[in-house]
Amino acid sequence: MAIDDKELETAMPALTLEWTEDAKARMLNVPFFVRKSVVRGIENFAHDKGLELIDDKVVSRARQEREGAAIADRQAQRSAQADAEQETQRQYVNFSFYKLDPAFRRQPKEVRDRARQEFIDLLNEIDSEGEMIMICYTLVGVRADVDLMLWRITYDMENFQKMSTRMYQTELGKWLTTTDSYLSQTKRSMYMDTLNPEHEEDRTHIIPGKAKYLFIYPFVKKREWYLLTKHTRQGIMDEHIFVGNKFPSVKLNTTYCFGLDDYEFVVAFESDEPGDFVDLVMELRETEGSRFTEKDTPIYTCTAMAAEDAINALGI
Repeated sequence: MAIDDKELETAMPALTLEWTEDAKARMLNVPFFVRKSVVRGIENFAHDKGLELIDDKVVSRARQEREGAAIADRQAQRSAQADAEQETQRQYVNFSFYKLDPAFRRQPKEVRDRARQEFIDLLNEIDSEGEMIMICYTLVGVRADVDLMLWRITYDMENFQKMSTRMYQTELGKWLTTTDSYLSQTKRSMYMDTLNPEHEEDRTHIIPGKAKYLFIYPFVKKREWYLLTKHTRQGIMDEHIFVGNKFPSVKLNTTYCFGLDDYEFVVAFESDEPGDFVDLVMELRETEGSRFTEKDTPIYTCTAMAAEDAINALGI
């Protein structure tokens, strides 16, 4: 970034009223990325009260009033969110990755043909049952450790288990190893996207398969992130969301796995342009929120295919 950390720590926004040195010093304890909004709020408070000088007492009164209003707003939001959560049924989401035993390719052709068709028929049957949304992806030639990925979405978690059992009972299933599997749920975000409010609804009901490529990785934040105030985290996320909205060709699907899996989130980006995703990730590295990333690997690049094409891509 063009401004180093020391400059950011000592930077003050333009002031419209007179401030005492003590009052200014208190503002320097406010994180720089929300300092401007805090200063503006205090000056608006002073204007409303007819005050021309902002000292330590004015700062305290302004922040008490503002925090009191914020608490009331949060309580109202939580109540509204609780009502919305009851109305919106969450989806279970699973990303399962499979590796084919190379020895299967050396089996007789009639064995391979029979096993391939049995597996394709099973995938098509499950897809037609309507209890689960399922999209097939190939990773052949992209990663050495994974050949196939199934993105599965359902309202009943047991559907994942039933399907997996049926898969392993097939001839081809006996030659497949599950290399990774992420389980998560849809959930309303606790952060507001003021530039694209309709994106909030996308988080509660995922309709996948709108793009050729899917980029997936599990995500964990540092514990320090959760010790920040909600207001501070929203300020950091405002920058993160702003960057994301600069790349409309990349659709983000965020799902939550607190307590369901080893990670906290699984993020899946859909796009027809891999280069746009590369540029997005590079720009996100320069945001303040990047400081709080604990883990965001492995990253899988997947190509959407019909079930038959994805199985044929295994080279069997």
